[in-house]
Amino acid sequence: MSVETITTISPTTNKPILTRNGISASDLELLPQVATDAFESFRKTTLAERQAIVKKALKLLNDKQDTLAKEITEQMGRPIAYGAKEVTTAVKRGEYLLKISEEALKDTDGEAEKGFKRFIRKVPVGPVLILFAWNYPYLILVNSLIPALLAGNSVILKPSPQTPTIVEHISSIFTEAGLPQNVIQYFHCGSPLIIESIVRDPKIALVCFTGSVAGGLAVQKAAADRLVNVGLELGGKDPAYIRSDVDIAWAAEEIVDGAVFNSGQSCCSLERIYVDETIHDKFVEAVQDVLKGYKLGDPSDKETHVGPVVSKRSKETIEAHIKDALEKGAKDATPDNASFNSPPSDGNFVKPTLLTNVDHNMTVMTEETFGPVIPVMKVKSDKEAIKLMNDSEFGLTASIWTKDTAKGEELAESVEAGTVFVNRCDYPSPDLAWTGWKNSGKGVTLSKFGFDQFVKLKNFHVKDYPK
Repeated sequence: MSVETITTISPTTNKPILTRNGISASDLELLPQVATDAFESFRKTTLAERQAIVKKALKLLNDKQDTLAKEITEQMGRPIAYGAKEVTTAVKRGEYLLKISEEALKDTDGEAEKGFKRFIRKVPVGPVLILFAWNYPYLILVNSLIPALLAGNSVILKPSPQTPTIVEHISSIFTEAGLPQNVIQYFHCGSPLIIESIVRDPKIALVCFTGSVAGGLAVQKAAADRLVNVGLELGGKDPAYIRSDVDIAWAAEEIVDGAVFNSGQSCCSLERIYVDETIHDKFVEAVQDVLKGYKLGDPSDKETHVGPVVSKRSKETIEAHIKDALEKGAKDATPDNASFNSPPSDGNFVKPTLLTNVDHNMTVMTEETFGPVIPVMKVKSDKEAIKLMNDSEFGLTASIWTKDTAKGEELAESVEAGTVFVNRCDYPSPDLAWTGWKNSGKGVTLSKFGFDQFVKLKNFHVKDYPK
C-alpha cells in the first residue's frame, strides 16, 4: 500500500510550497515499540543529565529564530515582523519549565515515624504521543515536549500538515544537544485513521492533543477502549468586558491586538467584546481609530500587521460568521482602510472586521470564529456582562478591563474560565496552569502542575528490619 503525499499550501498564494510523505502502516506500527525501547534507557538518566540536554537545545532553538520565523511566515502566514517572537517566547517558556523542574519532580516525603521511611516518587509514564496544531507550533509543542523529556519520557511527534518542518528542526536540535537516539521520533500524517491507529496502540502511555474540539473528541474516542490519559487543549470563544472607568483609547489598542494578532488564529484570541453602554460609542470610535493604523497584506513585508488566514476553508468560515451577523442585524463598523480594501488577490485574506449591534443569536458570538473579527455588544451592568461571558460552551480565558483592579478580581471569581485576566489578555503565563474549562479541554500544561500528566506516582514504604 502506497503512503499518502501531504502537500502544504501557502496561505498567501494558495500554491503548493512543500510536500512530505506520510507514514506507512509498517513504520507506524514500529514507532511505539522503538519509543518504548528508547524510554527504557532514557528513564534511567538523571534529571541533571536531562536538564543539560534541554538547556542546550533551547539555546540552539533560540539561535535559529530568524530561519524558523521565515518558515512560519511561509507555511502559516504570520507576518514576518512577529515570527521570531514566537521562537524567543517558546525558549523563555522552556527555560521557565527547566528552572522549576527539580522542584516539580522531586520526591514527596511521607509522615515521619521512627523505624519507617516513606516517600512518593514521580516516575515517567512512558512513550508520549504529542499531536499539535499549526497556529503557534513552537509554543504549543514546548508546553508538552519540555516537561515530557525532563520527566524522562520518550516522545512521538505529529505536526500539522500546515507546518511540517517544525518537528524536523526540533528533532535535529535535540540530537545536536545530545538527546539519545529515538527519544524523539516524528511522523507526517493527514489521515485521521492513522492517528486513531497509533492512539489505540497499548504502548502509548499518554496522548497530548492541541487543536479543534472535533479533533480532540475524535482522539478521546479513539483512546476510549483502553486506560490511557488524554490531555486536550481545544478551542475558545474568549470574552472581554470593558467597564466604564477605563482609559478608552488604551483599552481599544489592547482589545484590537488581542482580537486581531495572528489574524485572530489563537485559542485565546478575544472573540466577544462586552462594553458598558455608557462608553460604547466612544469605545467603538477608538477601535476604529486603532484599525485605521493596521496594515493587511503580504506577510513577508515587515510593515504588515495582519496576514492571511490559514486556508480557504478558514476564510469561508469567518466570512460566513460575518454574513450571519449582518443578516441578523449587526452593523459593519470597520473603518475605511486602503489595505483592507485591496489585499493581495491570491491569498486567504480577511480584513479585520469590527461588528456592532451583535447578540447571542449570532454565530459570531457563540461559535469559535478563529479570525480577525471584533464583535462588540453593549451591556448595562457587571451582572449582565458576567452572565453573557459565561453563556458559552467554551471556557479557556476571559478578561476584565477596569481601573478598579480589586473589583476586577472580584468579578473574575464568577467567570467560568481556566484563566481570567484583569487588564490583560491573550497571554499564557508559564508560571500559571494553562487549562480549559467546559469544551475548551481537559488537563493542564505549564506551571508546576504541567508536569503532572507526564509522571505517575510510585510509593516507597520501607520498614527497618526488625531483627
